[in-house]
Amino acid sequence: MRHRSQERIIGAALEVFAAHGYEGATISQITERAAVSRGLISYYFASKRDLLEAVLGRWLDATLGILDDQGPEVSPDELLATVIDRAVYGARGSLDTQRLMLCLMLQPGTREVFARVERSREVAVRAFEDRLWAIFAARGAADPAVEEVLLRSLLEGAIYKLAVYEDTYPLAEVRSRLYAIYQLGEPGPLPLPPNSFRGAERLRVPA
Repeated sequence: MRHRSQERIIGAALEVFAAHGYEGATISQITERAAVSRGLISYYFASKRDLLEAVLGRWLDATLGILDDQGPEVSPDELLATVIDRAVYGARGSLDTQRLMLCLMLQPGTREVFARVERSREVAVRAFEDRLWAIFAARGAADPAVEEVLLRSLLEGAIYKLAVYEDTYPLAEVRSRLYAIYQLGEPGPLPLPPNSFRGAERLRVPA
């Protein structure tokens, strides 16, 4: 019950922040969206900023866990294709969340909170980077660290453009181009439907 209540509140906070912006959102709006008492929110989260940290933490955990279900038997090429597909198509299924996160990362009032949450997950961030480095090393890259930075830059750029130009962004063509850049062959059927990115689903308010 405690876990479910916290998840319900965090999910509501995400949706209210996305609709009104962090500064424009109020605890009363979050209370109404979560259908819980204000006292219950205050019990778990002392302030709106604490709620923001929880939202950012859930999102970052989901992002860093994008390969958690991929075992050692999966080839480096398959892992790289999975990263591309889940990052870009997952973003398409949670554009409100992606837009919110872009704002939170850039706005002076929330950038410091985002940086603090990221620092609190330093071990997980490093593990995720190491896994991407290992993928590129196994594929014979001369400098896996640079390849990891380049990949994330390409994906983050694609997600930004998708968030801004949702109706006209050529997502399928971009996916094919990314596959071509990394010599992954022709893209097959998506391993996950576009709206099933675990990070987005985990943050929805339970019915």
